[in-house]
Amino acid sequence: MKNRLCIENVIGREVLDSRGNPTVEVDVLLENGALGRAIVPSGASTGKYEALELRDREKRYRGLGVETAVNHVNHKIADRLTGKNALNQIEIDQIMLEADGTPNKERFGANAILGASLATAKAAACGLGLPLYQYLGGSFASKLPIPMMNILNGGKHADNTVDFQEFMIAPVGADSFKDALMMGTDVYHTLKYILRRNHLNTGVGDEGGFAPNLESSEQALDLLVQAIEQAGYKTKEEIAIAMDCAASEIYNEDEKVYHFMGESRMAGKEVRRNSEEMVQYYEKLVEDYPIFSIEDG
Repeated sequence: MKNRLCIENVIGREVLDSRGNPTVEVDVLLENGALGRAIVPSGASTGKYEALELRDREKRYRGLGVETAVNHVNHKIADRLTGKNALNQIEIDQIMLEADGTPNKERFGANAILGASLATAKAAACGLGLPLYQYLGGSFASKLPIPMMNILNGGKHADNTVDFQEFMIAPVGADSFKDALMMGTDVYHTLKYILRRNHLNTGVGDEGGFAPNLESSEQALDLLVQAIEQAGYKTKEEIAIAMDCAASEIYNEDEKVYHFMGESRMAGKEVRRNSEEMVQYYEKLVEDYPIFSIEDG
């Protein structure tokens, strides 16, 4: 196997993502002609401690343009990576991180750095004639991770009264990825049936999950449990629940409280929780429901 594949060129460009917003695409071309291309994903919300996604904040594309990040790819990053060995992924990433020199990648932009990193890995795999999973995971890489499927949306992912952003199912008891995918679709379609039966909206949010108006996060979790069981699966043993709360999106920095605007609207009274109450709230949810993962709580 080759031990050196030099980077000949790094090219960045602005493209549109699935939401119609600009994002960074990067090509990494190796001296042997291999090409790696990556498009950087972008979320509707950003956690307080997430790496910084560099946006132009100018008139074009409502401030969401990424020409500055692309310029960093084409000059500052390209200058540093050209001639380097694409097979040394750790060194490639370290070069960019050290050149950026900030904790949250705000100088070059996490979107510029991630695009170049992903494209380098793909180029290296292509240069060796290997699928990406095998290049990254080794000769014996054969097992896919458990998929977490976002089937009910709220927060910035939907125009509804659900305050938390993502309610996901994870087929933890599946014997294979194929079975996990089937289990997920079973629950998804069962949830749609349950929503219709209860005269709840079956329109979808930003990421394809249903986006009905609900009274609380507990009602969302109740619906997921009901869908799992009606689809013929055991909660926790076969299918567990995961949540991406995106809690920083409902946090009021001045008042030091979390405002549950959707729940407040449905309850007809203000629902707010401080940090201690939020911890207790999460503990109660984990106690009452088969939740195995909470992100951005």
